[in-house]
Amino acid sequence: MNPNTEGILSNPSQWKRPEDILKMQRLKRKQRALQDRINNHSKSASTNHPTQTSSETDPIVNRFESNPKRKNPFSRNVDPAPKRQKEAHGTELEAGERTIFDLLNKPATTPAVPNLEVPSAKPAIDQRFLQEHCPIVQSLAAEPEEETIKASNLAPIHWSIKSKMRIICRTPIPGTNLKTNQEASGLTSFVRCIDSKESSTGLDISPGARFYQATLYWQHPYLPWFTLFPRNSRNNHTQTSLDESVRGVLAKEWTISFRNLFQLVRARQCPYFYLCANSFTVLFRAAGIGGRVETHALMTPTTRGMRAALKQEEIEFTMPLKKGATQAAQENLNRSAESGIGNSSFSNSSEEQSQMACNEDTADRSLEADPTNSDEDDDDMDSEQWLKSLGVDAAEIRKIADHHSKKQQQRECGADYSDQSLVLIEGPECQAFFNFLLNAKSTIAKVGRLAGIPPTLLAPVSFAGATLRTLQTRSCKIQMDGQEYHSTELQGVILPHILPYVTDLLCESKDNYSLTLATVPSTTALCEASQKLITDSDKENDASALAGPVFGQENLSDCGLNMRIVENMCRATKDSVFDTERLLYSQEAGGFTWS
Repeated sequence: MNPNTEGILSNPSQWKRPEDILKMQRLKRKQRALQDRINNHSKSASTNHPTQTSSETDPIVNRFESNPKRKNPFSRNVDPAPKRQKEAHGTELEAGERTIFDLLNKPATTPAVPNLEVPSAKPAIDQRFLQEHCPIVQSLAAEPEEETIKASNLAPIHWSIKSKMRIICRTPIPGTNLKTNQEASGLTSFVRCIDSKESSTGLDISPGARFYQATLYWQHPYLPWFTLFPRNSRNNHTQTSLDESVRGVLAKEWTISFRNLFQLVRARQCPYFYLCANSFTVLFRAAGIGGRVETHALMTPTTRGMRAALKQEEIEFTMPLKKGATQAAQENLNRSAESGIGNSSFSNSSEEQSQMACNEDTADRSLEADPTNSDEDDDDMDSEQWLKSLGVDAAEIRKIADHHSKKQQQRECGADYSDQSLVLIEGPECQAFFNFLLNAKSTIAKVGRLAGIPPTLLAPVSFAGATLRTLQTRSCKIQMDGQEYHSTELQGVILPHILPYVTDLLCESKDNYSLTLATVPSTTALCEASQKLITDSDKENDASALAGPVFGQENLSDCGLNMRIVENMCRATKDSVFDTERLLYSQEAGGFTWS
């Protein structure tokens, strides 16, 4: 082997890469183009100056001109087309370079740029071509057009409890640094349920007093060393256990407060209230709220044991957010298809496969039947008799029955502790549900950080044993996009009536502002269920039901809230309830928009 070749192979740094070879080819091409330009320049110079002698010309140029490159005798005959193409490319390159030099040598001028409109972009592919030659495109559904967001004159009601609310606007918000008469008038107006805007009393009706009135609510029980909402707060780190006597006193006082508050709702003297336990939350609403004609309650989340206890007490309920059997079966089928593993892959014999087929048939029949039907035992007996008529052994029938019961229990427990487990109780059943909560052992927790402490009652009006609470308010200035804004943050238990009260106050003095809210996760299903109930009732298209909110509003005239908020709560339209995270108000846009 050649020693030079051995040196190249031993030293990888001397290897040539394809990109290096391409660079060398480009460099040679540029050198040849530069040489041609020099030759053309020398020829043009000799033509322009005929008096110039041959001794003044460059000898190197003459040498290249007089001695053209000789032809290689060993080269093969090739088509001269690529050569001509290469020469044409060199000519184009030369012309391009001359054009660039001509542009650089021109005097700098700034031509006037006309004001042209941007033309509308045309599709790159003709739709007729796609329809004729692309059948797949025809099967694809057309993308739905984005619906234009319509502004609403009223802010939506959120039936989920919020923990924070931030207001941002250009001008200051009268939320802090209140005067003595403003704080006193706001407190008096809230306790006495006086609408300071329409009353003729001598109370202060300034925006500061009315804003302070919107930050108050009632709570029972109130223990300053515990955070009773949310119940799972990490601040409840006190490990001291309550004595039995203390627990008995708390339970007795809570029973009195709960009974008094429930009676206020039934008498339409209170629009709603919340019962917040350790493992569930209940929203009681008066007749007329949300378009419902009777007193009703929403409880979330629930478990199979809780629903079984309600059935045992003969309390009728519905689950508006629960998915149908067909939809649940379709989801299970999709989930099994994604996993790629079926139950039949674990069967080792034909007997097990036949047993699984019988189980599936029995499960399908159970899905079609109503789980709350009283004739379920008769159906089971009929299925057993049917299997006996087929000659199936009693042991196999017991196995099938056990598998069916386990599968049914798994299906019923699948929605536990989720939004689908929400239950709705209406009408006379609310009284039975009230008695159930008074006597149920699961209402007051026996273990945990809040063991022995009754559930928290939250309401917008006063009741027996209630404690007046206020939201924490903090104001500051912030910089956004180089502009200064005023921000006010409310923190605490933000009930549904607070948002419309605050927006009603701000709309009187602000042209534009935005609100951001944080939802307590355990209460999101309450707002979703309220939306579902309004959608199912379809009151917008029912002319006979249009008078329902009017009667509900009149019946709730003494509920303690001003009539504007009551009217908003009694609405049963699609935009009346929404679990909003951000609310924008613009006077120019014509109202509120949210997301």
